[in-house]
Amino acid sequence: MIYCKRVYEPAEPGDGYRVLVDRLWPRGVKKNALRMDLWCKDVAPSQALRRAFHASLLGYDDFRAAYCRELGANEAGWRPLASRAGKGNVTLLYAARDKVRNHAMILAAFLLSAG
Repeated sequence: MIYCKRVYEPAEPGDGYRVLVDRLWPRGVKKNALRMDLWCKDVAPSQALRRAFHASLLGYDDFRAAYCRELGANEAGWRPLASRAGKGNVTLLYAARDKVRNHAMILAAFLLSAG
């Protein structure tokens, strides 16, 4: 299973392998306080794409399509996560405020369809 969780939520035993999927370190979180197994910057949206989305230059659907294209060109980045999810729970950690429309949710769906 693949789960998505904000970095500000507490870790739980069912989280399994916890992966931070943000390119930037989350604000207000001390590096020694975040329980995670891996920081996978390579699967985060590119800086240009992230900035365009946050500046409202792209709507969510356009952002999702562009991000999926980036993921499609970066199999080496996401393939280990898909493989890991086939062996047990993986929780994708993100800092975005929106719990529904964020890159971790897109990545989770991408991994499920590709894995």
